[in-house]
Amino acid sequence: MHPSTDLHLVHGGHKGSEAAFGEIAEKYGISETTLSFEGHCMERSVNVEVLDDDVLDKGRVSMDFVFQAMGRRFARGKGLRRVIHSIFHLVTRTDELFAIGWIQENGTVRGGTGWGVELAKLFNRKVHVFDQDKGAWFTWNHDEWKRGEPALPAAGGFSATGTRHLTDAGRVAIEDLFKRSLG
Repeated sequence: MHPSTDLHLVHGGHKGSEAAFGEIAEKYGISETTLSFEGHCMERSVNVEVLDDDVLDKGRVSMDFVFQAMGRRFARGKGLRRVIHSIFHLVTRTDELFAIGWIQENGTVRGGTGWGVELAKLFNRKVHVFDQDKGAWFTWNHDEWKRGEPALPAAGGFSATGTRHLTDAGRVAIEDLFKRSLG
């Protein structure tokens, strides 16, 4: 166990997984930063840091690269590009990413959450995904997902992302992650 004041959560404040991570972190006394940008819709807005266009642009990447990494295509709208750019900042702020979603047959995670997971893999971050269909946590280990029960880092920051469609099992997984890590 470790004092929760040694930890800091970074998330995007979206409805579902990210809001739940923030709510549960608050119960444990963990500070948080919510990354946002102009026009971003958040459910949880605690300690908001608004990323201006210049900062967002540091996360710019070719959408063709995103499509290739994900093994699928998304709409190319400006709103999606801003979200993709903001995910870069979410991933690069910490050394560990926790996500809630669904791991697909090709090893990627469904939706925008998947881009955060792929970036974390690319930047050699520790990556953990709770697959809501399988009801289990998986950790990326070199080139495959390994089932296990991750814990929050002992100190420093961690990032969280995930589906807006959080199930009861997903919420319990987040709560159990904090309990297992912090007692």
